[in-house]
Amino acid sequence: MQTPYPGLPTGKIAYIRRVDPGTLPQDVRDQIPQDAQVWGVHSESGECLALTDDRRGAFLLARENDLAPVSAH
Repeated sequence: MQTPYPGLPTGKIAYIRRVDPGTLPQDVRDQIPQDAQVWGVHSESGECLALTDDRRGAFLLARENDLAPVSAH
């Protein structure tokens, strides 16, 4: 996918954003400590590929899987 926005990395992009735990399936919510932050690694199409409890960890996870992470607000 070509994007008209300069400065975005080339290759497979992963969008990193904070996720509201209340939107996750109950079995996933049961594993998350109360008041914990949840960060998602998402594909270009918006599919959630992974969850983590740390923003920095989400960026590292994306890079470890040959994805170019960018912050999505």
